[in-house]
Amino acid sequence: MSPVRRELAPDARVFDLHAERERAADPALLERGGRNARTLLKDGPLRVMLVVVGPGGTVAEHAADGPTTLQPLEGRISVTALAGEHELGPGELLSLGPGVTHSVTSGAGATFLLTIALPVPADAGT
Repeated sequence: MSPVRRELAPDARVFDLHAERERAADPALLERGGRNARTLLKDGPLRVMLVVVGPGGTVAEHAADGPTTLQPLEGRISVTALAGEHELGPGELLSLGPGVTHSVTSGAGATFLLTIALPVPADAGT
């Protein structure tokens, strides 16, 4: 994922997901790594990323510290988590609890939104 930090309007921002997908679907990056992602929102504990997985691409097994959702926008993804496989397409949403190890594959390629709500440290308000 790109380390680019995008300044956001404080209360509202509209994202053109088609344009973001076009930027993320760079053929050279997809061929080299099988996937690419763009961070759309990084605000406090909230992270929203648009992920493009090329045909046969994989997001290696990993876990996030907070609750996570995966929502396909185009194509189908297969998410392996908790000793099971979850096949998802547009109109479906998978929710994973904090620390759940998972991986993502796509046979024909797909685009999905990944949302993570990171835990807020107990001393964050002090």
